[in-house]
Amino acid sequence: MNTTPAKDKPLPLDEVMLAMDVVDTLRHRQDLAVRELDAVSKEEQLITKLREIYHQQGIEVPDHILKEGVAALAESRFVYTQPKPGFKRTLAYAYVSRGRWGRLVGGIVLAVAILFAGYQFAYLPLKQASIETAQLELTETLPAQMDALYQAIYEETKVQSAVGRADEMRTRGKIAANEGDRAGAEAAIASLTDLRDTIRADYTLQIVNRDGEQSGFWTFPEINTEATNYYIVVEAVDNTGKRLELPIVHEETGETEIVSMWGVRVPESVYDSVANDKRDDGIIQRNIVGRKTYGYVEVDYAVPVLGGAVTRW
Repeated sequence: MNTTPAKDKPLPLDEVMLAMDVVDTLRHRQDLAVRELDAVSKEEQLITKLREIYHQQGIEVPDHILKEGVAALAESRFVYTQPKPGFKRTLAYAYVSRGRWGRLVGGIVLAVAILFAGYQFAYLPLKQASIETAQLELTETLPAQMDALYQAIYEETKVQSAVGRADEMRTRGKIAANEGDRAGAEAAIASLTDLRDTIRADYTLQIVNRDGEQSGFWTFPEINTEATNYYIVVEAVDNTGKRLELPIVHEETGETEIVSMWGVRVPESVYDSVANDKRDDGIIQRNIVGRKTYGYVEVDYAVPVLGGAVTRW
């Protein structure tokens, strides 16, 4: 009797399952299968042994199923063969493992989206607004401040030279603003502010005469150690008796410092006169050095001075 199924007739599902079980049995008994297949020229001997194995398990398997299983093992049917490396395999693995990397990628995508949205809808508008504000300040705000300061100086000063200086400062500042030079424009505003404050200042310049404070001193200038410079220490006191802090240029360094006391360079004769006045009874009776009146720029000195000052000694 011929137990081999027709080549073109598919096996029923139950017979396919039996054939798969036969292959699985052979795979678990691979040593037997290999030995038998190598040593026996006829597959009937292997089928006989398989029949005995299933009979011992109480399972009766038709010979054509056993033959189909042996053939399937030889043809590597029902055996998973790992695909070769390639783009399709990579895509397949990526799809299968999407649960592991999906959240990470999703988080990265979300973070990028948030950053892009922040850049597009927050940073760029803020930057543009900052640029527009800076441009508006250069074209309108800062020039308006210069005009206001100039007008205050023009109305309050009592000397024409102050108006001329203020006009030069304003012109220089507006040119800087027009060229986009913010630092130059702000420097002009600072200079105009200082000039306005100087014009408004009203105080008496007097010699310092307190315990623990020097009333005068002398030094050798660094540029000419053969000479001697004499200074009297002064302070500015307003009409209420308050000591003021003023910007003073240190003649040896050229730097401007805000101080409440400074040394005014005077002739040796003035220095000696002050020293003798203090030496007499410890009090300087003639302590007024000059007067700065509202509306003027310069101090009206009551004693000869040499036009220099120091902030440290």
